[in-house]
Amino acid sequence: MFLRFFCLVFLTTSVFANSDSFDDFLDQIRKSAIEQGVSKSTIDQAFSGLTAPDPSIISKDGAQAEFSQNFWHYFNKRVSKTRINNGNDTLKQNASLLNKSSQKYGVPAYVIVAFLGLESNYGNYMGNERLIQSLATLAYDPRRSKFFTRELIAALKLMDNNTIPIDATGSWAGAMGAVQFMPTNVLAYGIDANKDGKVNLWNDKEDIYASAANFLNKLGWKKGEKWGREALIPKNFDYRLTGLKNEKTVNEWAALGVLKGNGAALPKSNFKASLIVPMGHKGPAFLVYRNFDVIMGWNRSILYALSVAHLSDRLNGAGRLSAKPLDEALLSKEDIMQIQNTLNLLGYDTGTPDGMAGPKTREATRQFQSDIGFVADGYVGYELFQQLQ
Repeated sequence: MFLRFFCLVFLTTSVFANSDSFDDFLDQIRKSAIEQGVSKSTIDQAFSGLTAPDPSIISKDGAQAEFSQNFWHYFNKRVSKTRINNGNDTLKQNASLLNKSSQKYGVPAYVIVAFLGLESNYGNYMGNERLIQSLATLAYDPRRSKFFTRELIAALKLMDNNTIPIDATGSWAGAMGAVQFMPTNVLAYGIDANKDGKVNLWNDKEDIYASAANFLNKLGWKKGEKWGREALIPKNFDYRLTGLKNEKTVNEWAALGVLKGNGAALPKSNFKASLIVPMGHKGPAFLVYRNFDVIMGWNRSILYALSVAHLSDRLNGAGRLSAKPLDEALLSKEDIMQIQNTLNLLGYDTGTPDGMAGPKTREATRQFQSDIGFVADGYVGYELFQQLQ
């Protein structure tokens, strides 16, 4: 019992490197929320029983699948046969409501449903963490305090005007309902489609579909356009041309030898597109258009965006990817930190090592690969880990 208590205290004091006590921090939130119009009564109810941050929330924040899995591990779990079948059932059973939202906001029903599939397994798992506990914990943690403080106050506003209940539950990160909206997104994009005075993202399908479609519409979804397609890259291709920051027209990519994933020629088009290789030169490739940028506006993870994009294609009748899955060992957070430390020591700037292979780490990897004569695809994977060993 003493050991368990000691570990909990140690974890709490070591994880939350905040100079203020949790109570002092909540007092600051209380003051700020009142200044922004939230009633004292709402804050008292919301903060009732909130005595300490939850260390398990911080642990989950550092172990997100988007940072700990490679493309095929992540993709195959999310675009499964069961999820496709359940998505088709959702489309059929809710065709009227989905079509209503689709027509109003210009987003296809199968795209709306694909987001629901990835976010909450079509509303079957929406998280059971107390919303205020999650947000207060993450706001208290210094890593992303500013972001989550804003979300915490937004949640209090939603509770104050009865848009969501005081005892609302959600994910460990404070995301809510079937669409897993953060509180600021509920304020900005939530739709009370049935005009009952609430934005019910838990069990009101009309509100859920309308809110998801409205969000995508506001992010810039272009009606009638594809998100992109699987691509096939020729041998000896210059992988320094890949990445979301590099754009060429589809015709220009075709001139460089890029084909459709099945080997057919690309369509003639002056659409701007980027070529991405989420698992390096040995993995699949995708040519992505501006609707892919919209998907990334919902979630900045390329793995998430590709999964929801392909799931939407499957729900629209398309076949599976042409690329064959690769079985590659996963890297732990510690492995990636070792990669970052080693690259830094070699003079390739990854920034402060954090165990997450972000843009700066990928660019440092690309430079290292180029300098030693390897394919400069920027992929932070097991092969790179072995090379640096």
